[in-house]
Amino acid sequence: MKKLSILLLFFSSTINTAMAQDDLMAMLDQQASKEKVYTQATFKATRLINGQTIETIAKKHLNFWISHRFGAVNSGFLENFFGLDEARIRLGLEYGITDQWLIGAGRSSIEKTYDFYTKYKLLRQSNQMPISVAAYGNWAINTMPTGYIMPSGTQMRFYNDQQRQSFVGQVLIARKWNEKLSLQIMPTILHNNLSETSYHENTISSVGFGGRYKLSNRLSISAEYYKNLIDKNAYLAKSGEVYPYHDSFAIGFDIETGGHVFQLHFSNSRGMIEKHFIGQTNGTWGNADIFYGFNIARTFSFEPDAKKTHK
Repeated sequence: MKKLSILLLFFSSTINTAMAQDDLMAMLDQQASKEKVYTQATFKATRLINGQTIETIAKKHLNFWISHRFGAVNSGFLENFFGLDEARIRLGLEYGITDQWLIGAGRSSIEKTYDFYTKYKLLRQSNQMPISVAAYGNWAINTMPTGYIMPSGTQMRFYNDQQRQSFVGQVLIARKWNEKLSLQIMPTILHNNLSETSYHENTISSVGFGGRYKLSNRLSISAEYYKNLIDKNAYLAKSGEVYPYHDSFAIGFDIETGGHVFQLHFSNSRGMIEKHFIGQTNGTWGNADIFYGFNIARTFSFEPDAKKTHK
């Protein structure tokens, strides 16, 4: 009987200890769930393909961008070597003022355009916040000689410097659904101080959609599409001509190689800033007006002994 009492006492104390441990683990799990854990690397670069992502760069870090676009692949082998004989280029720099705020500038050979921009991350996805949100603004200046001919055939004439300027405002909303899939939506307003013709609107509203799917640790596939909210029937009724521009769609691959990201892609737009790929895309995938291109982003740190080269 004494042995039975001792045995019962042993089992009772074991059960109580186990229950206490379970209660302690539950309390620790509850406490851990209250601590904010941010989502990392929704996208691997500050640009998806042509457009922006919600990503910024770390404080005191500098991104150097080289963007290159060849001619249309339907231009033929003998005449233009499937577009490889042509080239458009943009060089850009962007700097992290803080981990959430960057500024940047670039120069495109298309319309000899200078652009200046800033992006600020308003919200960061975490275990307490389902999305990330960033605000983006761009100011572009066309420096072509007045009277040049645009790809649509319009002769563009400027009478003052204000007419050369365009502006972009954009909200970027993204969510990383799991380790492989990230999606983003980009409501956008593009305003040109001087429209191409009297039939074109100065202000264009557009909604962008983009995403990335991770194929391996260093390789991912990405795509983006910008739907322009334009009444093309009204343009046809006023001008008697079909609206000359189309929605931009691009698809490509991102290859991460440590200190830089290499992006290969195909797009029906040769433009590398919003003014061009949202407002002036005159190619279509149906006609094989597809332009092959690439972006290279190299990150430099200005922090002493910094080990992190990109965010």
